[in-house]
Amino acid sequence: GALGGRARTSIAVVIDNSRSMAVRDAQGAYIDQAKALAAGVVEYAQTGDEVFVLSTGSIGSGEEAITTRALAQDVVGELAIQPSSVTLVEAIDRARTLLAEASHLNRELYVVSDFQRHMLPDTVLGAGAEPVRTYVLPVGERVEPNVAITRARVVSRIVEAGQPVRIEATLVNYGPSAVEGYVASVFLEGERVAQAAADLPPRVPTDIVFTVSPQRRGWLPGEVRIEDDAFESDNVRYFTLHMPEQRSLLVVAGEGHPTDFIQLALSPELTRGRSIFNLETIPETALATRTLGSYDAVALVGVRSLSSGEVGALAQYVNDGGGLLFYPGEAGQAADYNALFEAIGAGRFSGFSGAPGGETPIASFDRVDLEHPLFEGVFKEADEPGEVAVERPLIVHAMNYTPGAGNEQTLIQLSNGFPFLQEVRHGEGVAFLMAVAPNTQWSDLPRRGLFIPLVYRSMFYLTADDTGAGEPLVIGEPGEWRLTGALGSEPIVLRAPDGEEFTPEQRSLLGAVLVENDLSFSVPGSYDVYAGQQLVRRVAMNVQTEESDLAVWSADEAVERLSAGGEVPVRVLHGVSGEGVEALFEQLDEGRSGVELWNVFLLLALVFLVAEMLLARQWRPEAVSA
Repeated sequence: GALGGRARTSIAVVIDNSRSMAVRDAQGAYIDQAKALAAGVVEYAQTGDEVFVLSTGSIGSGEEAITTRALAQDVVGELAIQPSSVTLVEAIDRARTLLAEASHLNRELYVVSDFQRHMLPDTVLGAGAEPVRTYVLPVGERVEPNVAITRARVVSRIVEAGQPVRIEATLVNYGPSAVEGYVASVFLEGERVAQAAADLPPRVPTDIVFTVSPQRRGWLPGEVRIEDDAFESDNVRYFTLHMPEQRSLLVVAGEGHPTDFIQLALSPELTRGRSIFNLETIPETALATRTLGSYDAVALVGVRSLSSGEVGALAQYVNDGGGLLFYPGEAGQAADYNALFEAIGAGRFSGFSGAPGGETPIASFDRVDLEHPLFEGVFKEADEPGEVAVERPLIVHAMNYTPGAGNEQTLIQLSNGFPFLQEVRHGEGVAFLMAVAPNTQWSDLPRRGLFIPLVYRSMFYLTADDTGAGEPLVIGEPGEWRLTGALGSEPIVLRAPDGEEFTPEQRSLLGAVLVENDLSFSVPGSYDVYAGQQLVRRVAMNVQTEESDLAVWSADEAVERLSAGGEVPVRVLHGVSGEGVEALFEQLDEGRSGVELWNVFLLLALVFLVAEMLLARQWRPEAVSA
C-alpha cells in the first residue's frame, strides 16, 4: 500500500446458471447479464491473482475450480443454463472452502444471480467459517408471472389400445392473479390427442384430467404442454405410456386344482384385438426352479405348501415390482399361507367357510369398490340413474382372510364380512388375494359373465408397469427403476433425445435389472432404453419443479441471508447490470482501495502546522532562578 500497489488476491466467482436465469428483461437474458458481470470481475483481476469460477450447475462435476484468469474467461463464456443445479448456498459454501485453501491472504467472493428464493433458502451461511469479503451482483429487474406443469402421469393402470386412458396433469399459477380458462394439451408421439381448460387460482395446485384413446401398442412417448410464457422450461412435462404386445404369466397349479378357466379367460380367442398373455403352467413342485423376475405376473392356484425359500422369492418378486395373484386351495397349509401373507405385509388366513361342492351358499358379494380402476367398464348401469348392476355369484366355499395393518384394501367384500378380493401393496408390486379357487366347486363365478373380465383385468392390472406408466424420473435427482424380461447379457444403454448415449449404473436381480438414474442426464424428454439392439423401454425425464416459482429476494434480503448474522462482510454492487464493466470497475476500485484520503491528511497537516506556529508565538520559557 505504501508503494501504491495492491496485494495479490484470491477471487471466487459464483455464477447462477439455474433455469430461472433464462428469463429476459430489457437488458436481455439473465444468464447473459450474469456472464458479462462475471467476465468483468475476472477481467479486473491482475497478474498473479488466483481466480476460481463456480456455477450452480457445476458443483460436484469436478470442473468447478479454474485457477488462471485466461481459463476463467473461457469458462465464463461457455456457461449455459443447466436443468439441474445446486442452491446458491451450496455453491457459495464450496467457494468459501476453495478460498480457505487459497494461496493469498486477500480473498474475495462474488455472487452473480437473480437471487430466486428457491436458490437462497433460509439457511445460515458460513457460520463459524473465516469471514470472506463478499460482493452481491444482482441481475434482473422484474418478476415474471408464471404458470408451470409440476406433474404429468398416467392415471389408468389398465391401458389398452383403442380404450380410454386417463392422463392427469397438475398446474400451478405462480402469478399474483387468478387465470381463467387456461388451456393445456396432451401429445402422444408428437400428435395432439386431447385438450382441456381450467381456472387457476394463485399458488394453488390444480389437477386437469385428460382422456385419450391410443391406437398403437408399445412404449409411446407423451407430453403435456401449456401456453408459452416468460419461463419456457416448465411449459412441457413428459410421460410414457406402455401398451405391451404380450405379457408373460406364470401359473402355478396345486395338485387337484385345474387352471382351465384361467387359461380360457386369457386365451387369444377371447382376448382378440387386445394384449396377449403368454401362459406357462407348472405344478407347484416346479416353482422353486423358476426365475420369477422373467415373468410379468405369477398366479398361485390352490398350492398346498410353500417352502421358506419360495416364500422369500415370492415376497422379493412382489417387492421388486412383480404382480401376484393368489387363489387358495382346500388342502393349503395355514402356516405356509400366513408366512407368505406376512412376508408381503398382508393379514392372516384363519381357515375356510362352507365346503367344496356344497349345496348351500354361505355368502355373496356385499360391497364392491366401484371407484377402483380394476372395475372401470366391468359392470353395466342399473335401471336407476347413477347406479350399476353388480353380479352377485353364489359362494359355497371360501377362504377366511382378515386384513392386517399393511398397505391393503378390500375391493370386493362378502356378505359374511370376509374379503372376496383383497389388494395388497408391497414395495413396488401388488398382490391380489382371492377368497375362492377358480372352479365351480367353490362358487358359480366361473359360469358368470363377470369371471372373464375380472380375471383378464386382474392380470392386466398386476402386470402393469408403474415405472413405464407412472411417475417419470427427475433430472438431477437419484432414483432407480426395474427392467424385467429376457434382457440378455449386454449392458443397458440409454439414448437421450439429443442422441447422446449413457450407460448408467445397473445391477442384476433375479430375471431383472435394476437401473439407477444417472445424475449426468441433462436433457429433459423421452429416453430410449436398449438392451443390445433391442428397445426394451422408454423413460421420461423431467426438470425439477422448485424453480418454477420466480419470486426473488431483494438485494438487501440477499445480503441479510449471506451475511450470517454479521460475521461475513457482504456488500451489494448496485446498478451494475446493463451498465457495462466500467461501472463495475469503479465500484471494485472503491471496494478494494477505499476513498482517497491524501487531501484529508494534507489539510490536517496544514492545521497542525498553523497550530504549532500560534503556539510558538505565545509561549515564553520561564526564567530559571540561580
